[in-house]
Amino acid sequence: MVLFPAFVQNGRFSLAHRRTPSSTAHLDSLPAHTAATVLPTGSSFDTSYSEAGKLGLEPAPHVVVPLTPRSDFDSSLSRSTSRAVRRPEEVKRQNETEQDRLQGLMRSATIRRIESREEKAGEEGDRWLRAKVWLRQDGPSALVLLVWLLLQLGFFAVGVVRVRNFSNARAIFGSTYVIARSAAFVLHIDVVFILLPICRNLVTLLRRTALNKAIPFDESVEFHKVVAWSLVFWTAVHLFNSWWLGAKLATTATAALLLALDTNFTTGPFLTGWIMLVLLGVMAFFAVEKRRRPHFQRFYWSHHLFIPFFVLWQFHGMFCMIKPDRPPYCSWTQIGVFWMYWILGGLVYIGERILREIRSRHRTYLSKVVVHPSNVIELRIKKEKTPRVRPGQYIMICCPSVSYWQWHPFTLTSAPEEDFLSVHIRVVGDWTRQLAIVLGCEQDKELLSEEWTREKLLSPSVIRPLPRVMVDGPFGTATEDVLKYEVTVLVGAGIGVTPFAAILKHIWYRLKDPDRDPLDQKLRKVYFFWICRDAESFEWFRDLLHSLEEQDVDGRIEIHTYLTATIKAHDMLNIFANDVGSDRDAITQLRAPTHYGRPNWDRIFASIAAEHPASEVGVFFCGPKPLSTTLYKMCIKHTTGEAGRTRFTFSKERF
Repeated sequence: MVLFPAFVQNGRFSLAHRRTPSSTAHLDSLPAHTAATVLPTGSSFDTSYSEAGKLGLEPAPHVVVPLTPRSDFDSSLSRSTSRAVRRPEEVKRQNETEQDRLQGLMRSATIRRIESREEKAGEEGDRWLRAKVWLRQDGPSALVLLVWLLLQLGFFAVGVVRVRNFSNARAIFGSTYVIARSAAFVLHIDVVFILLPICRNLVTLLRRTALNKAIPFDESVEFHKVVAWSLVFWTAVHLFNSWWLGAKLATTATAALLLALDTNFTTGPFLTGWIMLVLLGVMAFFAVEKRRRPHFQRFYWSHHLFIPFFVLWQFHGMFCMIKPDRPPYCSWTQIGVFWMYWILGGLVYIGERILREIRSRHRTYLSKVVVHPSNVIELRIKKEKTPRVRPGQYIMICCPSVSYWQWHPFTLTSAPEEDFLSVHIRVVGDWTRQLAIVLGCEQDKELLSEEWTREKLLSPSVIRPLPRVMVDGPFGTATEDVLKYEVTVLVGAGIGVTPFAAILKHIWYRLKDPDRDPLDQKLRKVYFFWICRDAESFEWFRDLLHSLEEQDVDGRIEIHTYLTATIKAHDMLNIFANDVGSDRDAITQLRAPTHYGRPNWDRIFASIAAEHPASEVGVFFCGPKPLSTTLYKMCIKHTTGEAGRTRFTFSKERF
């Protein structure tokens, strides 16, 4: 018989007796003289659960619950160690540490505020060391941004020098002409770079070279945004100064206004310029993140306005409205100069699109479709002529039955050792919902809610041929670098676990192969954290995690799952009845325990730093932006920059 605390009315405990392996538990109130011996004294907290009173639970004497001290963090995760390497004293302490783990169910807002104040107080440190750590973490990105800003100013200065052959125009129009012309030159330079960062094959190739150590190619999409906003800025400068060119010819204010209006709406350069401004504004408007994420279709199609935008740009410079002082005046340059700047990035981009069309024509078919809980579907794809796949990469998928023109990125969840490509897709947007309907996943939900006969299951309306899918890729991401570190921390939030599924599978295949070192590179330890709002999400990769626990006899992989959803009273009692003291977790059925509430990242990073001194720790994340910011700050905080200390390097998944 196992004795453990369970919640009762007014935040107190009663003694529960597990009589059978089932989830049925009998709750009795705890005698007063025994209550003090259940838990040690320490920092206490107060909590109230009105639902417990509805269950008819009797009040028990007050019990003080301590917060987990930092030194005991590792011990609270004892079940995450493989059975083969667990020492007897670890097993003995299991019941003692289980309450520390389960206190996430009971923590009050007061305790969270106290811990928040402690974390803020602990953030004070040597600013110089923090700066050194920041330079190491974000130095390449900051350097690229600084170089880009200097180049923008430098090319603007070059543009000022270039107008020396327009002395007549400078005398007539003044500084407005010089600024407008110089801004136009910078815009032409920006066109060289605007398309290169979104050429996925080029970026994947470059990140495998030595340049990746100095240039963060994983942030290519971010650089594309920087170039795009540079285009917007210099367009505004060019437009503001060009507006008053006609007004310089007038002698009165009224005439200046009339000439400005006439020049801006009756000449070729200005007519094309206004149309270009509208196209650029539409692209920028829908590219903002708060509009792009909920309305991806609008962003996708509006961004294709770059084609008429570039065509108009070519015509924009062909009118030779202001001639230079000396010949040749317009001659061959009447065809415009835009094409000379666009041709490099444009040809690479066109080559990428042609390559996508060629690879998408390779024979591809769906071998299996699996419907998972929480609106997630798994696709297993067979494809001929598939390039060598690396764990952590992603592919682009198009389903012509949904839309022939739309391609969407999805992280591979299959390992390189498998003979198929698999992706897990969460049904949240218009395209994914339509894909689920085409795959027949909506009828799978009906199968779970109705009693279907064999005739219904075999009817043509249920059994249908799977649609065709086209695949492009794979493409590289920062997650490919997991095996380059001594210690790796993998953090996935919800469906953000998908990049790490492929990595864990890859490690599992190495552990399973007795003829080779399971981790023949630098990697010595893997900490895997999976944070979900609902327990059903853990079913996506439950079999994989079970297999990892069985194969990992050396304890190189630690699995930590976190459940952040609010726990109902009856679920809470079931957890206490089935979890505490058991060899398997009640939710995931893993030896690794499920933690309730949000992770205490400060404590986790401190524990890892203490466990692996003087080590290079790679932190890889895929999930929402707020958690990304938190992990980034933790990496900065727990990397001191001193020799012989643990160094954390942060990377996140980007598409």
